[in-house]
Amino acid sequence: MSSPATSSDREKVVSKLPGWLRQSLKIRAAQHGTEIQTAVEQGISDWCNLASAPTAIDTAGADSFSTFLPPGQWDTFRQIATDRRVSFIQGLAQSIQLWLDANPAPDVDRPAITRRIIVCNQKGGVGKTAITAGVGEALAEDPNTLHSVRIAKALTKALRASETHVGDLEPDGDPFDIESLPGLGLRVLLVDFDPQCHLTNQLGATPLPLNGDSLTNHMAGDPKGDLRDLIVSVDDDSFGGRLHLLPACNDAFLLDVRLSAVRAREAALERALAPLEADYDVILVDCPPSLGLSMDAAAYYGRRRDAETPGQSGALIVVQAEDSSADAYELLTTQIDDLRGDLQIDIDYLGIVVNLYDSRRGYIATSSLQGWVDIKDPRVVGLIGDLKEQKEAVRVKQPLLTYAPKSQQAIGMRALAREI
Repeated sequence: MSSPATSSDREKVVSKLPGWLRQSLKIRAAQHGTEIQTAVEQGISDWCNLASAPTAIDTAGADSFSTFLPPGQWDTFRQIATDRRVSFIQGLAQSIQLWLDANPAPDVDRPAITRRIIVCNQKGGVGKTAITAGVGEALAEDPNTLHSVRIAKALTKALRASETHVGDLEPDGDPFDIESLPGLGLRVLLVDFDPQCHLTNQLGATPLPLNGDSLTNHMAGDPKGDLRDLIVSVDDDSFGGRLHLLPACNDAFLLDVRLSAVRAREAALERALAPLEADYDVILVDCPPSLGLSMDAAAYYGRRRDAETPGQSGALIVVQAEDSSADAYELLTTQIDDLRGDLQIDIDYLGIVVNLYDSRRGYIATSSLQGWVDIKDPRVVGLIGDLKEQKEAVRVKQPLLTYAPKSQQAIGMRALAREI
């Protein structure tokens, strides 16, 4: 059946499709940035132009499906289906399968040079670990599954609006547009560079023993084996073996002391991780709240390399909407700027993430957020609310994006991953 469309030059058609085929159509259309109605139109057109109907498709369990087609196309389709002695449901299913076959899932867009993102702030307790994990999970999610994402343009619009109405910007109030988008499907390594082992513990892994091998040993030039042997997989179907973790060890408390005796100590982290880069598209480093030699090594690792596009690698700074974060931010950026000048290297700022935000905390929170928005360079690229799901995920030692995949925090992490 069909009914006139309202504002478009199309007519609404109603038929039936099996659920698996509808879902495949929805995902593939999103992967190609195509509207579902356009995909169906193309599939029906190609099906009508075939010399004969293709192989039958199992349509058992088909239920209602509607879309909008150009006027007359559905009538033409029904006539051809009648001539071929094919049911309308079968003909539509074949048309959609024809479009799917002609538009295979695109390859994952992989960077030419492994991206290196250091997640940092001199102040502890701002949620660097949560942001590192959340962004890494979002980057590694299944590209053949749709996930709820807060679209970046809505965030940008909201942040601009906040220049005059900052108190109205509340992630858990859902003022943002949400889209269902395919996962990014990247190969991601999370590096727990903090001796407190928060990232390791949050993801349910075991910190490395003091009497064994560790990233610290490799940075200090005293490895006890292959660093690859220390890596563990964050196992979940959503990540499909693409998300890995290099656990921390408490020996990192002594890293600055050990680095003081190492030549070219700023490059120590790069020397340790460079052999792993061919295996990953993105490496995220969860930095300790420190301004010592270890932070120098992390910042150097995130520098822009030859032939690398500005903004591909660099420092992602996590703050909170309160005064002490601003003080720590000044210390961190001073250290990075000094390193830039001393070593004559480019270290890009990937942006500021305002984490654990809650406007209900009043003037301190809203005015501090206003201060971050006013900085402009680097700009705010993410706003994550202070909600219960992240704390619960930490308690049960599960990735946030699998524990609460539709939560506002998960939606925000996906937006942040795409924004940077």
